[in-house]
Amino acid sequence: MVDVTPRYRADSSLRRFGNLVIGGSPLRLFRMSHGGALAVDAMIAGEALSPVQQQLARRLADAGALHPVYAANAAGAATAADVTIVVPAFRESVPATPAFDGVHEVIVVDDASPQPLPVAAGHRLLRRAGNGGPGAARNTGLAQVATEFVAFVDSDTVVDGDAAGEWLAPLLAHFADERVALVAPRVVATAESNGSLQRYEATRSPLDLGAEPARIAWGTRVSYVPAAMVVCRVAALRRIGGFDESLRFGEDVDLVWRLANDGWVCRYEPAVTVRHRTRADVRSWLQQRVGYGTSAAPLAARHPGALAPLRMSGWSAVVWAVIALRRPVIGLGVAGATSFALTRKLRDLPTGEALRLAGLGHLYAGRQVAAAVTRAWWPIVVPLAAVVRRLRPAVAAAFILPALIDWATQPKRLDPVRAVLLRAADDTAYSVGVWKGVRRLRSAAALVPSFTNWPQRGDG
Repeated sequence: MVDVTPRYRADSSLRRFGNLVIGGSPLRLFRMSHGGALAVDAMIAGEALSPVQQQLARRLADAGALHPVYAANAAGAATAADVTIVVPAFRESVPATPAFDGVHEVIVVDDASPQPLPVAAGHRLLRRAGNGGPGAARNTGLAQVATEFVAFVDSDTVVDGDAAGEWLAPLLAHFADERVALVAPRVVATAESNGSLQRYEATRSPLDLGAEPARIAWGTRVSYVPAAMVVCRVAALRRIGGFDESLRFGEDVDLVWRLANDGWVCRYEPAVTVRHRTRADVRSWLQQRVGYGTSAAPLAARHPGALAPLRMSGWSAVVWAVIALRRPVIGLGVAGATSFALTRKLRDLPTGEALRLAGLGHLYAGRQVAAAVTRAWWPIVVPLAAVVRRLRPAVAAAFILPALIDWATQPKRLDPVRAVLLRAADDTAYSVGVWKGVRRLRSAAALVPSFTNWPQRGDG
């Protein structure tokens, strides 16, 4: 494949102050030479870069501070004809669709449905003897792939477009970087009805990872992507053994992290959007969320530290622990003192910017604490609050305030009461799954927090 040199776009976190650059996920500090700082301006402007500047840009892109932009359909780039589509299916047939036109082949893997699935014209059907789950079905299809790239598309994922070349091109463009093993589009929720559950999913789907591109890696803003639709380099998948068939949930998360551990790069490209059908009723929706939660314990065992329910500065943890004990003045005092200490540490930054970063860091930490309480720790925290009355307001706030903040800042698809109740049900069901997995594996690794220094330092 012809190597295509990318241009770059800045992540929303990227800011430059003289020779100091801040950006990425997790947030990092880069101290630059004067020439390096000017090169960052050229990158932000989308200008063509020299080979030395490209090396620096790649380093910043690996940190998540920049995102490569490749020209789709460039000369020598991969095309739909270089792709085989694999669709794992169970009980649900896969009709022919114009969106798959132009690919090398479409392979549908029937994961031992009770009644054999019909095969659409132009599709090749493989039927497994026993049900192994989505990971096993994808591996069955992968074994038959003869092209350089494979696109896994779940049977309940809707891909729009008149031909595969339209939606595949922006994803395939990233493979001009030979380090890239996987590229994922944005997955948004779609439903046939417009009930409360479907409207909630439109803004809170765990499959929708937002409108900003990212490098996918644990501990970052986009730490996973769903395999509802991903395009992969076949050689990279075969090198790591494909999907882990022992995982019924979380096999897509595990795949991305194993690729990263093997030195590959995975990218999230929201310029392409596909639609995933939501669950039709509350019961199946809650079962889905419990299933998602059961993946936490086995993933934590395979990837130590990656599934920490809380990851923040130790000082931020102190601030929110004191506030939870209804000592807000002391908590604000600790926040102020640590914010001032950060301004001393970051002398090259304007004082106002350092204080802004410190303040936002503490606020975001508060949301992380609330998420840890509602999605992992409530079986411990709620009984504790029943005994320690001082904790009750903080626990109630963890369930209510984040949902209200999201409701106030997002399109008003629901009234606040239903938004709060569905959010609580969502988080509680996930937590039930987490504890089921913890009990099954007899390991609490998925419940253990991680405290780190902030900000991290990059090289420049």
